[in-house]
Amino acid sequence: MQREIITTADGSTTIYLPAWDENYHSKHGAIQEAYHVFIKNGLDNYKNGSSLAILEIGFGTGLNCFITFLEAQKRNLKISYEGVEAFPVGKEDIEKLNYVTELNAEHFASFFGKMHTLNWDKNHEILKGSFSLKKRKEHFEDIKDNSQFDLIYFDAFGARVQPELWTEEIFDKMYKALKENGILVTYAAKGSVRRAMQKVGFLVEKLPGPPGKREMLRGVKKI
Repeated sequence: MQREIITTADGSTTIYLPAWDENYHSKHGAIQEAYHVFIKNGLDNYKNGSSLAILEIGFGTGLNCFITFLEAQKRNLKISYEGVEAFPVGKEDIEKLNYVTELNAEHFASFFGKMHTLNWDKNHEILKGSFSLKKRKEHFEDIKDNSQFDLIYFDAFGARVQPELWTEEIFDKMYKALKENGILVTYAAKGSVRRAMQKVGFLVEKLPGPPGKREMLRGVKKI
């Protein structure tokens, strides 16, 4: 599928898919969206010094993983990170993204590059005792994790283009993958998504959305 690199409103880049008229991140700001949805309303629920396991649904450009890595260093977090992606982004596209410079993270530029060259389906210790990464080349419907994760970043393509990724079946897999009191955050706010999450057991709340979006959703696994 054809991919184009575009610049979003906050100056950070993303990938645009003309065939679907869909972006990997918000056109209103890729980095702003990532921080608002996944850090402010996800990672911020955990205290400095915590140890946690994170599952990302839609590894994509690696932006969410990279900013989580950066925040982990600031907060002394120990993170085991797993990113699921059935269709990895190619090296040529990755090299055109400007996240390192836009995040003033030149000191960690090698990590951003390394994230995308690591072997798939193997656990890699990025910083000893601090941050590990496993990229899983897997379709979302094949996920079978059980009570393994503290936090899920649900960042699949929107329901307009891939409605099959926003069903009760998929959210049941997410619910099962989380530990008790685990959290799922997503940029989505559609009523059908909220109802699917509630149906499988999530306690769901609407939260203010990132720039350009009125609301987003956060679900908690309560037993």
